[in-house]
Amino acid sequence: MDLTEKQKKDTIRKTWRCENDGTVPYIVELGGFHASTTEFHGDDERELEWAHQYHQSLGPVQDYNIPNIKPNLGIGLIAAAFGCEHIPNDEGDPWVHPLINGHNIEDVYRIAEPDVRENPVFERAYQRLEFLQERSTCPLRLANIASPLVAGSQIWEYTSFIESMLLDPDAVHHLLERVTDTIIRFAKEQLRRIENLYTMGHEPWYIPPDVGLRISDDTAAVMSPATFEEFGRPYNAKISEAFGGLVWHSCGNVENVLPSVLQTPGLEGIDIVATQNNWQKTRDQLRGHRVGASLRYNYWDFSNPDQVDHLAYSKDLVDFFGTEGILLLTSTLTLPEAIELAANLNGVL
Repeated sequence: MDLTEKQKKDTIRKTWRCENDGTVPYIVELGGFHASTTEFHGDDERELEWAHQYHQSLGPVQDYNIPNIKPNLGIGLIAAAFGCEHIPNDEGDPWVHPLINGHNIEDVYRIAEPDVRENPVFERAYQRLEFLQERSTCPLRLANIASPLVAGSQIWEYTSFIESMLLDPDAVHHLLERVTDTIIRFAKEQLRRIENLYTMGHEPWYIPPDVGLRISDDTAAVMSPATFEEFGRPYNAKISEAFGGLVWHSCGNVENVLPSVLQTPGLEGIDIVATQNNWQKTRDQLRGHRVGASLRYNYWDFSNPDQVDHLAYSKDLVDFFGTEGILLLTSTLTLPEAIELAANLNGVL
């Protein structure tokens, strides 16, 4: 593979638009998930150092990766900006302590929307963005963009939040309306400040502004079709309208809600975990919808990663789903494995 950055971007953009010529873009990441742990959350220099070292190590890997930097502040930024305690730890993204639970639901009406320019949580995010772009020529991803449902389920204790969709729907809608407005304003403020943007999201795929904003909507995977129809899609649609398009991600099995997701106005792409969804159902649900589909199968997504032939799995995905609008995102534990897998994918895709 000997592609320029522009050629990679053109191919990826056409794939999101389902206009690719049979080429399937793929990214082979290296190592485990890079979370906003205590080591990185408050240390801008350490984050920058990690990013530079990571992309330097990926130099021999022949794929559609383009060196970039993830601000990496965790998925709880929106909730933290609303006043939730945001607790860095050594295991993953900062833990979020909810403000609302089954005993104080009425307090949801007293929660104020944060000012996206002066709120200290958002100001910290902008400080990191400024630090990174002042000290690196690499383009930036956005700081994590949670969906309204994900942010809502962090502000409001998870079980009570889901229960209240049935028992107190007005309160849930009240919160989701304010969260959605904040998400839109926070993303727009980041875009105003970022001088060299890589992607409209916080994950590795290049998403140009004309495709839309990527959101992480993991809460959707545990919802019924009816509750997602009422509490998920309308707010995602507002984000799609605000940014001229949407790329929707959810971990887990999304078969119950995917038909509703695919009806989101302006939807340009979905980003799902191939190992957690029935391929036949997913393909049937996608039929007739011209949306790009990133299919993820990182080594940790398999119960027995040492026994999986990632090249064969990749070929099976393409044979099953075809090539139109399909992007593959995978990973390996070691650099030699990544180099070998990417080279082999380059030979067969």
